[in-house]
Amino acid sequence: MNVATLLLGCNIGSCESTFVDTLNSFEKNCGKVLSKSSLYRTAPWGYSDQNDFLNQVVIIETALQPSELLKQTCEIESELGRTRMIENGPRTIDIDILFYNDLEVITNDLIIPHPRLHLRKFTLIPLNEIIPNYTHPSLKKTISELLLECEDQLNVYKKEN
Repeated sequence: MNVATLLLGCNIGSCESTFVDTLNSFEKNCGKVLSKSSLYRTAPWGYSDQNDFLNQVVIIETALQPSELLKQTCEIESELGRTRMIENGPRTIDIDILFYNDLEVITNDLIIPHPRLHLRKFTLIPLNEIIPNYTHPSLKKTISELLLECEDQLNVYKKEN
Protein backbone atom coordinates (compact mmCIF):
# COMPACT_ATOMS: atom_id res chain seq x y z
CA MET A 1 0.00 0.00 0.00
CA ASN A 2 0.98 3.60 -0.62
CA VAL A 3 0.44 6.78 1.34
CA ALA A 4 -0.70 9.91 -0.46
CA THR A 5 -1.11 13.38 0.99
CA LEU A 6 -3.78 15.51 -0.65
CA LEU A 7 -4.96 19.11 -0.34
CA LEU A 8 -8.64 19.96 -0.64
CA GLY A 9 -9.77 23.46 -1.56
CA CYS A 10 -13.23 24.96 -2.02
CA ASN A 11 -14.84 28.40 -2.20
CA ILE A 12 -18.19 27.77 -3.91
CA GLY A 13 -21.21 26.27 -2.19
CA SER A 14 -21.21 24.37 1.08
CA CYS A 15 -17.52 23.58 1.31
CA GLU A 16 -17.71 21.55 4.52
CA SER A 17 -20.39 19.33 2.97
CA THR A 18 -18.32 19.04 -0.21
CA PHE A 19 -15.29 17.96 1.85
CA VAL A 20 -17.39 15.23 3.52
CA ASP A 21 -18.52 14.06 0.07
CA THR A 22 -14.89 14.13 -1.11
CA LEU A 23 -13.69 12.02 1.81
CA ASN A 24 -16.51 9.53 1.16
CA SER A 25 -15.44 9.36 -2.50
CA PHE A 26 -11.82 8.78 -1.43
CA GLU A 27 -12.96 5.83 0.70
CA LYS A 28 -15.01 4.42 -2.17
CA ASN A 29 -12.61 5.05 -5.08
CA CYS A 30 -9.09 5.65 -3.79
CA GLY A 31 -8.39 4.09 -0.43
CA LYS A 32 -8.65 4.54 3.31
CA VAL A 33 -8.51 8.01 4.87
CA LEU A 34 -5.80 7.81 7.53
CA SER A 35 -5.88 11.35 8.87
CA LYS A 36 -7.06 14.84 8.11
CA SER A 37 -6.20 18.32 9.29
CA SER A 38 -8.54 20.90 10.70
CA LEU A 39 -10.27 23.19 8.22
CA TYR A 40 -8.50 26.43 7.37
CA ARG A 41 -9.83 29.60 5.79
CA THR A 42 -7.62 31.81 3.63
CA ALA A 43 -7.85 34.56 1.06
CA PRO A 44 -7.59 33.38 -2.55
CA TRP A 45 -4.14 32.91 -4.10
CA GLY A 46 -3.49 34.46 -7.51
CA TYR A 47 -6.94 35.49 -8.76
CA SER A 48 -8.21 37.63 -5.87
CA ASP A 49 -11.71 38.61 -7.07
CA GLN A 50 -13.44 35.65 -5.40
CA ASN A 51 -14.54 34.28 -2.02
CA ASP A 52 -12.09 33.04 0.59
CA PHE A 53 -11.11 29.38 0.37
CA LEU A 54 -11.56 26.58 2.82
CA ASN A 55 -8.66 24.09 2.79
CA GLN A 56 -7.87 20.76 4.41
CA VAL A 57 -5.02 18.27 4.11
CA VAL A 58 -5.96 14.59 3.97
CA ILE A 59 -3.68 11.55 4.11
CA ILE A 60 -4.91 8.37 2.48
CA GLU A 61 -3.66 4.83 2.08
CA THR A 62 -4.09 3.71 -1.51
CA ALA A 63 -3.27 0.86 -3.86
CA LEU A 64 -3.51 3.29 -6.79
CA GLN A 65 -0.39 4.41 -8.60
CA PRO A 66 0.14 8.20 -8.91
CA SER A 67 -1.38 8.48 -12.40
CA GLU A 68 -4.38 6.39 -11.33
CA LEU A 69 -4.83 8.54 -8.23
CA LEU A 70 -4.74 11.68 -10.37
CA LYS A 71 -7.39 10.21 -12.65
CA GLN A 72 -9.61 9.36 -9.68
CA THR A 73 -9.20 12.78 -8.05
CA CYS A 74 -10.11 14.48 -11.35
CA GLU A 75 -13.20 12.27 -11.62
CA ILE A 76 -14.19 13.13 -8.04
CA GLU A 77 -13.77 16.84 -8.81
CA SER A 78 -15.97 16.47 -11.88
CA GLU A 79 -18.64 14.50 -10.00
CA LEU A 80 -18.75 17.23 -7.35
CA GLY A 81 -19.28 19.99 -9.94
CA ARG A 82 -15.78 21.28 -10.62
CA THR A 83 -15.41 23.25 -13.83
CA ARG A 84 -12.12 24.80 -14.91
CA MET A 85 -12.76 28.27 -16.32
CA ILE A 86 -10.26 30.67 -14.71
CA GLU A 87 -6.79 29.66 -13.56
CA ASN A 88 -6.74 29.84 -9.74
CA GLY A 89 -10.41 30.81 -9.98
CA PRO A 90 -13.45 29.84 -7.92
CA ARG A 91 -14.20 26.14 -7.54
CA THR A 92 -16.54 23.74 -5.84
CA ILE A 93 -13.61 21.42 -5.12
CA ASP A 94 -9.92 21.25 -5.92
CA ILE A 95 -7.84 18.20 -5.05
CA ASP A 96 -4.06 18.46 -5.29
CA ILE A 97 -1.69 15.55 -4.77
CA LEU A 98 1.02 16.97 -2.49
CA PHE A 99 3.04 13.84 -1.71
CA TYR A 100 2.96 10.19 -2.72
CA ASN A 101 5.12 8.06 -0.43
CA ASP A 102 8.54 9.71 -0.75
CA LEU A 103 8.47 9.63 -4.53
CA GLU A 104 9.38 12.34 -6.96
CA VAL A 105 7.19 12.07 -10.06
CA ILE A 106 7.42 14.26 -13.15
CA THR A 107 5.13 13.61 -16.09
CA ASN A 108 3.26 15.85 -18.53
CA ASP A 109 0.17 15.65 -16.27
CA LEU A 110 1.58 15.35 -12.78
CA ILE A 111 4.41 16.62 -10.61
CA ILE A 112 4.89 15.16 -7.14
CA PRO A 113 5.74 16.64 -4.69
CA HIS A 114 3.43 19.47 -5.68
CA PRO A 115 5.79 22.09 -7.13
CA ARG A 116 4.38 25.09 -5.22
CA LEU A 117 3.39 23.62 -1.86
CA HIS A 118 6.40 25.17 -0.10
CA LEU A 119 5.31 28.65 -1.27
CA ARG A 120 1.79 28.55 0.17
CA LYS A 121 0.85 28.87 3.81
CA PHE A 122 -2.64 27.52 3.11
CA THR A 123 -0.91 24.24 2.28
CA LEU A 124 1.92 24.30 4.81
CA ILE A 125 -0.15 25.20 7.88
CA PRO A 126 -2.53 22.21 7.64
CA LEU A 127 0.42 19.98 6.69
CA ASN A 128 2.28 21.24 9.75
CA GLU A 129 -0.70 20.33 11.92
CA ILE A 130 -0.61 16.63 11.00
CA ILE A 131 2.92 15.86 9.68
CA PRO A 132 5.28 18.61 10.92
CA ASN A 133 8.35 16.37 10.85
CA TYR A 134 7.78 14.91 7.39
CA THR A 135 10.76 15.68 5.14
CA HIS A 136 9.97 17.01 1.69
CA PRO A 137 11.55 14.47 -0.71
CA SER A 138 12.99 17.11 -3.06
CA LEU A 139 13.75 20.05 -0.78
CA LYS A 140 15.09 17.87 2.08
CA LYS A 141 13.45 20.07 4.72
CA THR A 142 10.68 19.26 7.18
CA ILE A 143 7.23 20.78 6.82
CA SER A 144 7.95 22.86 9.95
CA GLU A 145 11.14 24.21 8.40
CA LEU A 146 9.37 25.02 5.13
CA LEU A 147 6.65 26.87 7.03
CA LEU A 148 9.22 28.95 8.92
CA GLU A 149 10.88 29.90 5.62
CA CYS A 150 7.65 30.58 3.72
CA GLU A 151 7.31 34.18 2.53
CA ASP A 152 3.58 33.94 1.73
CA GLN A 153 1.82 36.86 3.42
CA LEU A 154 -1.76 35.55 3.16
CA ASN A 155 -3.40 34.98 6.53
CA VAL A 156 -4.56 31.44 7.19
CA TYR A 157 -7.14 30.96 9.94
CA LYS A 158 -8.14 27.71 11.59
CA LYS A 159 -11.90 27.38 11.23
CA GLU A 160 -13.61 27.13 14.57
CA ASN A 161 -16.37 24.55 14.96
